[in-house]
Amino acid sequence: MNKDILRLAIPNIISNITVPLLGLVDMTIVGHLDSTSYIGGIVVATTLFNFIYWNFSFLRMGTSGFTAQYYGADNKHGQVNTLLRSLLVAVSGGVLLILLQFFILQLGILFFDAGENVRQYAAAYFRIYIWGAPAVLGMYAFNGWFVGMQDAKTPMFISILINVINILLSLLFVFVWNMNIKGVALGSLCAQYAGILTALIICYLKYGYLRKYLSLSVLKHWKEYVPFFKVNANIFIRTLALVVVTTYFVSASSHEGEAILSVNALIMQLFTLFSYLMDGFAYAAEALTGKLIGAGKKQRLRKLVRSLFVWGMGIAVFFTIVYALFFEQILGVITDKQDVILLAIEFKLWALLIPIAGFSAFLWDGIFVGATASLQMRNSMLFAAGTFFGIYLGCKYAFPDFFMIHGNSILWTAFLCYLVMRGIIQWLMVLRAKTPSLYS
Repeated sequence: MNKDILRLAIPNIISNITVPLLGLVDMTIVGHLDSTSYIGGIVVATTLFNFIYWNFSFLRMGTSGFTAQYYGADNKHGQVNTLLRSLLVAVSGGVLLILLQFFILQLGILFFDAGENVRQYAAAYFRIYIWGAPAVLGMYAFNGWFVGMQDAKTPMFISILINVINILLSLLFVFVWNMNIKGVALGSLCAQYAGILTALIICYLKYGYLRKYLSLSVLKHWKEYVPFFKVNANIFIRTLALVVVTTYFVSASSHEGEAILSVNALIMQLFTLFSYLMDGFAYAAEALTGKLIGAGKKQRLRKLVRSLFVWGMGIAVFFTIVYALFFEQILGVITDKQDVILLAIEFKLWALLIPIAGFSAFLWDGIFVGATASLQMRNSMLFAAGTFFGIYLGCKYAFPDFFMIHGNSILWTAFLCYLVMRGIIQWLMVLRAKTPSLYS
């Protein structure tokens, strides 16, 4: 079982690790420009895109779960039809986002109490990168499908390609052509379309044996979308709750001032680095859980869950040790602003607690996605989000004097409790057999 986990997890880790590394590179590029407002600008802009795109993550999760189960059952028609439906929804959603870009930007900026320079830089980034929406969402569909097909190497290759192109073009546009934050956005835009084109070519060449099962007429069968949208509607609500928490975290940080906003952005980069590594194992959990459920192998599924949590705990301990020993050095790579680094040291504890607090939630998410147990994912996330807002807003209004002094520490406490509750609720659901297809 460990061999199967690593076969899927390692390529996904390599693929995922390039994403936070790209974020670190983008942050490093703007962190060495002549104003800290560039850091705030890219934080606000990327948070807006996270809010937008994470709400479409059901394209990847739903596609992965259904495809993995069709793969386990050797249903090739189901494999092909799932990809077609996902791509149709992805492209349609991307075009809609482009058409609504003015309203999205104006509404999104209102949530951030940022300075005028930060707002201008965020808007400049947004107006360029939004044109990549069809490609970004299309890659969600492709990545979910590849994972469901037990193929972790193809997404790894495409992700590396996207991020290498992104980094090279961003460096070119910013430091050679002096485009500042616009150059970072343009580099990302070009890289996304290079990625979706590569995915189409690889799919055509590597999965040519599925072409005989391809029929665009299935896109007209609207009743067959019902299971897809039923599962994905719950994933959408779950993801919306996740995005609301993350976005509110950034918004609350901005109310603490530009310095705290920058500090929290740096610490969140460490969380992002950890989360994308854990997602490598979560993706392996999706693929293997769906495959085993499709094949009806419940005993091996139990063994899979135990093995996943052994790996998860080991990774959490490793990251805690690394962050404890090299916290300042890591932040020093991201930015040369010593005042920001010195302020971040005051909140080092929260960075050390992130891995232990969060690893369980990532693994259960992967298992639940593979089981297409979207209702349970939704309910656990809503409970965890309620915990976050209950702690933060409760302290804000019940103890205003204490909150005035320790507002940022309370914010981090609420966020870590939110991570812990996600894992605990999902674990309890499985123990009580509330999750179909897992232990029943």
